[in-house]
Amino acid sequence: MYARQSQILRHLQPAVARPLTAQLGKTAASAALLHTTAPAASTPIKNVVVYGSGLMGSGIVQVAAQNNFQVTMVDLSPEMLNKGQGYIQSSLQRVARKKFADSETQQQQFIDEIMTRVKTSTDPMAPAESADLVIEAIVENVQTKRNLFSSLDAVAPRHTIFTSNTSSLPIARLAEATAPERVSRFAGLHFFNPVPQMKLVEVVQTPQVDAVVVDDLVNFCLALKKSPVRCKDTPGFIVNRLLVPYMMEAMRLVERGEATPEDVDTAMKLGAGYPMGPFQLADYVGLDTMKFINDGWFKEGEGLAGKELVSPSKTLDELVKAGKLGRKSGEGFYKY
Repeated sequence: MYARQSQILRHLQPAVARPLTAQLGKTAASAALLHTTAPAASTPIKNVVVYGSGLMGSGIVQVAAQNNFQVTMVDLSPEMLNKGQGYIQSSLQRVARKKFADSETQQQQFIDEIMTRVKTSTDPMAPAESADLVIEAIVENVQTKRNLFSSLDAVAPRHTIFTSNTSSLPIARLAEATAPERVSRFAGLHFFNPVPQMKLVEVVQTPQVDAVVVDDLVNFCLALKKSPVRCKDTPGFIVNRLLVPYMMEAMRLVERGEATPEDVDTAMKLGAGYPMGPFQLADYVGLDTMKFINDGWFKEGEGLAGKELVSPSKTLDELVKAGKLGRKSGEGFYKY
């Protein structure tokens, strides 16, 4: 269960990709034409469009292309797309070296064959016009995501399924930015970082989403050789809903003087089998990221059993204010 906990929360880090809304134009006329026919009951997913070329977006592109889907990776600039392609190439090289250890020629053929299924675009609209599935993996900002989905809704065919890879934002709030007909074809598709290695995908269901859409997404995940789990559109879904309160309670436990961070980490590693203790994991994720998510949940409180689960930590607030954000800044609960 805990074999790869050290990687579980990497997806919480802010996306590398920038908002894509700067290029979104007015498309109301197209929308009127595209919302005239009812979608099929089930959609064969062939063409996938991923918005965002950061670590998450490029990882999703890679696993889709590896499993014979045609994929278009969309971002604001050629430079950002080149960086995303570099992530994919580096990851595929590691796979190829293991798969064809004795042949550099076969390694390159393996990489080249997969990359033939990957296209890139700085135009956010055109790829959506032929998409069966849209996966959004851009910056973790509600309004930015809503703007993107609203514009894509105007040009995407009625059968296109919309999904977000968000780890902490309500899917229903994002779906509200689209036409009523699209809301029933809008769900969460939450991958974990690094996508090529992590098997889990949370398929997040709003009350409005059609059951057949959820089934299509589960089958898509299975085609990617992932292990999908279905969950409702509640704060944090499954994994983060459990991990974030656990990490916050560890901080409050230390604040109450009941133990030290070192002893808590040792206890959880040796007593619960975790490869990393909660303070090591918090430093790894980024304390600013932890604070962003926890503060949002505490403020909103939607669907939470009790706000005490996500009550703020004074220590966390002080560390973030001091710029001590964990591994990425060289100091958090520990020094690096």
